[in-house]
Amino acid sequence: MQPLDLARLDTVQLVPPTPFSADGRQVKYADLSRFIESVVNAGISVLLPAAGTGEFHSLSAEEVIGCVEATRQAAPQAVVVAPIGFGVGHAVQIGQRAAELGADAALLMPPVHPYLSDTGFREYFEAIAAAVPLPLLAYKKGPNPSDGLLTELGRGGRLAGVKYAVNEMDAFTKFADVNRGKLGLYCGTAERFAPFFALAGATGFTSGLANLVPKLSLSMFAALKRGDYAEAMRILSIVRPIEDFRALAADSFNISAIKGAMQISGWDFGPVRPPQRRLTPDETAQLRQVIEPILAAEAKLL
Repeated sequence: MQPLDLARLDTVQLVPPTPFSADGRQVKYADLSRFIESVVNAGISVLLPAAGTGEFHSLSAEEVIGCVEATRQAAPQAVVVAPIGFGVGHAVQIGQRAAELGADAALLMPPVHPYLSDTGFREYFEAIAAAVPLPLLAYKKGPNPSDGLLTELGRGGRLAGVKYAVNEMDAFTKFADVNRGKLGLYCGTAERFAPFFALAGATGFTSGLANLVPKLSLSMFAALKRGDYAEAMRILSIVRPIEDFRALAADSFNISAIKGAMQISGWDFGPVRPPQRRLTPDETAQLRQVIEPILAAEAKLL
């Protein structure tokens, strides 16, 4: 297993949407490759294909693997992180194949099983770690796994970093204080929370918005890296309207808003798959108004 240079993850970590045919049944891998080439040309260097914004939970293992392969081929110099999860067998199937295809790491998606516990998650993680020859990142989106367990797993040597997606700054600050220099620490809730996570110790952030405006997202990261929080917050004020739109109705517009915005801007990624919500014509018109000034701000950076 090749070690992962964590410094390469200190940037915007893009989660591309997965392009589907008009009926939503087929993944259009060639379209994904073309899009990946475009965002890499814009400066994106870390890619998480088929993860959260990529509708991981609606994809088969074969489809996830296909997205990883299409991304690796389109971006040979980028860091490609493969999402894995569900049952141990499902996770191992994707992880092993992703390693063969040249993925740099695997992201263990938040567990969706009922009756979760740290005890069960530890065994889950250890089973996957024993079978998947890739550095592992954990996606924390709830109480399990706990911060204490993640710290323990980091000391064990197989957990390389954490995508922290619980917006409790005091908890993250304490977690970062304990694990700084030992684990990669990344904001998992994108641009809306990236400045606050950065202040607390995160060194990068994942993004769906960067599919639409990569230069703005990269500019925010650059400002955070140099400690210019005023500039980062200025950029946040520009992009906040679409992030607020995505957060409507308990974040249920998260993926459909990105796909809708990309459609408006010229990238047809097809529909979302159920149970993701589709935009109504009125919602699409509202989204168009929201993104026009954001696209204009992005154009000034090109």
